[in-house]
Amino acid sequence: MDKAWKSIRQIWAVPEIRRKLVFTAGLLLLYRLLAHIPVAGVDRTALKQLFSGSQLLGLLDIFSGGTLANFSLAALGLGPYINASIIMQLLTVVFPKLEELQKEGEYGRELVNQYTRLLAVPIALLQGFGMYFLLNSQGVIGSLTPPQLLGLLTTMTAGTMLTVWMGELISEYGIGNGISLLIFAGIVGRLPVTLGQTALTVETLNPGNLIVFGVLSLIVIAAVVFMNEASRNIVVQYAKRVRAGKIYGGQSTHLPLRINQAGVIPIIFAVSLVLMPSMVGRFLEQVQNPQIAGAARAAVSFMEPGGKAYNLIYFVLVVGFTYFYTAVVFNPEKIADELKKYGGFIPGIRPGQATAEYLSAVLNRITLAGALFLGLIAILPAIAQGFFNIPTMTIGGTGLLIVVSVVLETTKSLQSQLLVRNYEGFLNI
Repeated sequence: MDKAWKSIRQIWAVPEIRRKLVFTAGLLLLYRLLAHIPVAGVDRTALKQLFSGSQLLGLLDIFSGGTLANFSLAALGLGPYINASIIMQLLTVVFPKLEELQKEGEYGRELVNQYTRLLAVPIALLQGFGMYFLLNSQGVIGSLTPPQLLGLLTTMTAGTMLTVWMGELISEYGIGNGISLLIFAGIVGRLPVTLGQTALTVETLNPGNLIVFGVLSLIVIAAVVFMNEASRNIVVQYAKRVRAGKIYGGQSTHLPLRINQAGVIPIIFAVSLVLMPSMVGRFLEQVQNPQIAGAARAAVSFMEPGGKAYNLIYFVLVVGFTYFYTAVVFNPEKIADELKKYGGFIPGIRPGQATAEYLSAVLNRITLAGALFLGLIAILPAIAQGFFNIPTMTIGGTGLLIVVSVVLETTKSLQSQLLVRNYEGFLNI
């Protein structure tokens, strides 16, 4: 505890880090205030009843940080931007020019980010229209004239883009990844509501189940931390080189391959896709064509959140996206070329293509463990609800994974900045 307080004092003592922390906290507070400014013309009582009776909407509300249940200015949250990011990641595989653009350094990445922002606008308009149609069919919001509907959609789209802009400001001028921190703030902000709903049903719950659930929750948190930090260290040896009469290299180091290279991105990607059939189905349930309406109702029933088909498809999508995103962020050929360029080699493995094949084989094996873990974490809420009979516990492992990962990532960012300051102090001496 003393060591923790000492670290906090060291962080707060650095003016630049203190300024970044205050800036980040201010934007997070502004985001939470934005989440409680409702859009006009919504029946709040009917809205709460609708969300309390729909597991699908409750799950969407968790990932929006409570903005959807309030139908606030940021009701769509970061969903459109996340969907746009998924599409851009897929397009980089289909179109080589986009992949080349990402490899062009800071300019290329910024251009791809700009394309992602532009793509998020029509996605936000489409999702906003679908949400209006759903709420209108349930009597939560009245019928709007075309100008009023256009104003509503414009407001919701502007709220989403404002949220994205705030996240990018945090990434540039604050501490940690801004988008991840906003999702983190939404989940943590939603946690008191979930705990309150659980407390209201505590009389109907088995106290023994609550105790076991609490113990298992701690075990899950420990497992999340372990899997997030676990890595396979590949020994790398550097050959000795003589330049200008001086000997360089000859040392041995290691290349860490993280078991969970993709972090929480696969779950965020997968949940955006697995919820789409239910959302589209509920939208098509209201059409006049009986065949289309019947097919939509069948799709909604088949992909109901918490059902067997939903959990199976969710699990498979998480595993698939884990491999996909790992392949995007880690390039064995590039690593092998860099090692060969600087005289590094893995003992027992020939430099070049053999090294790339070895790294790829090791990465595929360890990624399997990470992918299966992420898949189990994703469907953990359904398992917990069925086993412990706690219907309000919808955050589950996914929320825990996001919260723990963001905390660890932000802590590492603070530690690295403190380390830079220590080195600067040493050099100044």
